[in-house]
Amino acid sequence: MTYPAVVNFENKTGAVELREFSKPSIGDEDVLLQVEAVSVCGSDLHQWQALHSWPGNYPVVLGHEFGGVIAEMGKRVNGWKEGDRVVSETAAIIDPNNPMSRKGLYNLDPTRKGFGYGVDGAMTRYVRVPARCLHRIPEGLSFEKAALTEPCCVAYNAVVNHSDIKPGDRVVVMGPGPIGLLCAAIAKLWGAQVAVVGLESDRTRLEVAKLYGCEAIVGSVDEWAFAGDGLGVDGVIDAAGVSKTLEIALRITRPAGWISKVGWGPQPLGFSLDPLVQKAITLRGSFSHNWPIWERVLELTGSGQLDLDPVIGGVWPLEEWHTAFESMHSAEIVKAVLKP
Repeated sequence: MTYPAVVNFENKTGAVELREFSKPSIGDEDVLLQVEAVSVCGSDLHQWQALHSWPGNYPVVLGHEFGGVIAEMGKRVNGWKEGDRVVSETAAIIDPNNPMSRKGLYNLDPTRKGFGYGVDGAMTRYVRVPARCLHRIPEGLSFEKAALTEPCCVAYNAVVNHSDIKPGDRVVVMGPGPIGLLCAAIAKLWGAQVAVVGLESDRTRLEVAKLYGCEAIVGSVDEWAFAGDGLGVDGVIDAAGVSKTLEIALRITRPAGWISKVGWGPQPLGFSLDPLVQKAITLRGSFSHNWPIWERVLELTGSGQLDLDPVIGGVWPLEEWHTAFESMHSAEIVKAVLKP
């Protein structure tokens, strides 16, 4: 039996379509997950538009932000049962003997492959998932919100683990995309004063920043950044998809401040990094997430401390994937969720 799937079939603009996809078989340490909700990521849009810089395994089913119900279990899977409500991490393939994996930092294993580009993802009815990737969905948390656990974990890692944020800090978030807005929401939870900066085309998304209690700024952030003693902000979270924002971040960060860079910018920098040295700024990259981050985030979303209502812009059936993709691509909404 086959099921509809959103498939990226080659590295070419627009090379995504709905195809029929067979139910996958599972190994002894896998589960077969019946997908109940899958969130659309900016990387899904990048693959749709052929703007991505990572290798794809074509054809591949898209979707790496998902939750569902365990439908089948491999012979060596313990601690779970059919019918359990779960979300899945994205590291579908890792080398358990890689030094990073052995430290629990399998997200930094160079051989890691993820759902939706390295192996088939969840924009279909069933997906094969290694049991080690599973986390239990808290009671009362909907599948639609649970599907946003992955981007929340990206934001948590950037804000909590790769910054020096303290209550009362003044923090600028560059880029009001999904990750930027979730970074802003988590920074507010950590007690920071937050400004989110975007372009004229980002005004709709910046309204979401206001719902999280943040200052929303279009264009220059200088007035907000240099208010007070004039030295700049305590920290910057660079969640924009261009390299230019790092230059702005270096300029507005105060001496001994910090920058957490989570946005990918493939363009050459084209500017001096001397301010990094002169002001003794700490610059950290942040990529993906691991098991303890997922557990923390599910505590925050399950308890309602991290409210996801402001970022969910709509829920569509899988067959209307193109409408959902377009709604996000045009910045009309922050996050779209698909229901297979």
